Amino acid sequence: MTPSADTTWRSMTPDDLAGVMTLTARVHPDYMEDLVVFEERLKLAPDGCFSLLRGKEVLGYLISHPWQGLVSPPLNTLLHTLPRKADSWYIHDLALSPTVRGQGFAQQALLLAEQAARRQNLHTLLLTSTCHAIGFWQKAGFTNAPTNKAEQAVLASYDAQARLLYRAIS
Repeated sequence: MTPSADTTWRSMTPDDLAGVMTLTARVHPDYMEDLVVFEERLKLAPDGCFSLLRGKEVLGYLISHPWQGLVSPPLNTLLHTLPRKADSWYIHDLALSPTVRGQGFAQQALLLAEQAARRQNLHTLLLTSTCHAIGFWQKAGFTNAPTNKAEQAVLASYDAQARLLYRAIS
């Protein structure tokens, strides 16, 4: 399938967050986060937050931001601030409605994350993958990042198979 012309990515606005919460409840029921987490990420890194819309319906979203080090933010946790000296661009969450999967929107979202990282002169994408998404991320070129005990504890808060993954930006 090819992307529909009436379904497009754009910068996220606070008005999109109700639709984001509805979508996350549908596609990530085991990994729910509070609205305040999404509000904070949007406030801290608006250049890394995007909504996939058809009309006013949120069919996908990307939440991403600068990050430092190899200990990822725990699930459902506020950051309060972003690191002063980021060394990677962290993909906090990418979610798509089942109705738009397989149409290239995930790849478009990854390009948006890469563009945001390049604007900050960052050359690595980093993310925490749940057990359900590891295959998707590996197909997108991500590989296991080294982990220490602190990161292993963060990963365990997601699920037993969660992994920290990274990919260089070309």
